[in-house]
Amino acid sequence: METFFSTLINGLSLGGIYAMIALGYTMVYGIAKMLNFAHGDIIMVGGYTIFLFLFINPIVAIAAAIVFCVVIGILIEKLAYKPLRGSSPLAVLITAIGVSYLLQSFAQILFGSATKFVEIATFEKKLQLGAVSIDIPTIITLVCSAAVMAALSIFVKYSKTGRAMIAVSEDKGAAQLMGINVNTIIMITFAIGSALAALAGVFTLLKSPAITPTFGAMPGIKAFTAAVIGGIGSIPGAMVGGLLLGIIETFSNAVPALSPYTDAVEFSILIIVLLVKPTGLLGKKRREKV
Repeated sequence: METFFSTLINGLSLGGIYAMIALGYTMVYGIAKMLNFAHGDIIMVGGYTIFLFLFINPIVAIAAAIVFCVVIGILIEKLAYKPLRGSSPLAVLITAIGVSYLLQSFAQILFGSATKFVEIATFEKKLQLGAVSIDIPTIITLVCSAAVMAALSIFVKYSKTGRAMIAVSEDKGAAQLMGINVNTIIMITFAIGSALAALAGVFTLLKSPAITPTFGAMPGIKAFTAAVIGGIGSIPGAMVGGLLLGIIETFSNAVPALSPYTDAVEFSILIIVLLVKPTGLLGKKRREKV
């Protein structure tokens, strides 16, 4: 029972990281109707920013990572995606993949391909809950990710900007007629998604303090999988999908017979969900205007 509870907590913690990354995917898709496959590499950008500024202070390094990732996210939207607005989805998809490789190549040129170790904080003690011992980074990740997701939900539901995001996601043309600046809303969406990616990078480094130019590639793919499982375009769906995927991965790794095939298990779940419910668990069917 203690092992089950410990594995569940670890799964929720990992799922919180996936959910934060998935929120960036799903918000951009829901509002701009595009898949930003460079989103995972924003995590890597945040990780290297922390690496550069960690000598000052961990708090300063984390703040710098969030700010720099937001700036990079806005620049990517302005320079790469905005000129393609109204273009075919294939053109946008190819551009997103190109931006992803561009960021990875820049990182390799600047920092090399060797692994860099980024130790944000050292926690020697563990939290003892009865017979269960839990790592402090796991608790921090779980609590912070829950707080971030709750704050984002409140922001989208109750703030003026959040309601504008919902309006743009429903109908860009109608939102524009109501006086909403669609370009500004899309830019804000990229900024929020990039900030969430930077935070996800922080929590990933707390668990495993090593970074390479492809640091964000696999978490990005798995977070995209989580977004699709939950229902791409749905914020609650991204949260549910992320948490579910984190739990599945952790429990698969805990079973010796399944651990070598953990990735296969996760992507098999994706296929099964899409076969049963193509819109994802919480996704909704949308009528496309012709």
